[in-house]
Amino acid sequence: MRIIMAVLLWMGAGGAWAAPLDTVFANIDGGTIEMSDFRGKPVLVVNTASQCGFTYQYDGLQALYDAYRDRGLVVLAVPSDDFNQELASAEAVKEFCALNFALDLPMADVSRVKGADAHPFYRAVRAETGFVPRWNFNKVLIAPDGAVAGSWGSNVKPRSPKITRQIEAMLP
Repeated sequence: MRIIMAVLLWMGAGGAWAAPLDTVFANIDGGTIEMSDFRGKPVLVVNTASQCGFTYQYDGLQALYDAYRDRGLVVLAVPSDDFNQELASAEAVKEFCALNFALDLPMADVSRVKGADAHPFYRAVRAETGFVPRWNFNKVLIAPDGAVAGSWGSNVKPRSPKITRQIEAMLP
């Protein structure tokens, strides 16, 4: 199965291996989020869910974004119902995050993060590293050159030194 997915990624990228920054997310506000726009910047991508015990991490994601965005960090929230803990619609997710966390970081539309129907970003990460989110609030750090620089599970908080040390090393 992994070989089939790798071939599909290769074919979908016009004959070249797809990379995480070669993908596009639907934006929760409409339009798209072109990951290629973030080339040259570190990008922390986090699969989120509104009804999860880790939802409090939205505060940490916003604080991380606030601390480093002026130096180039992008934090992208990717709501997902793959673990049956997301609200019923993108509109409900957006309202929940605005009311409870005052988020202004970029947010994708509700997306799949695992399995055969996973978003191309997550398929590219899996092809490159073998990493697949095992729960909500898993984190993937993309280096400015587009390579996967690290991945962490739900228990690693957004402002953990494990994450911030790597981010700081990538910032001017």
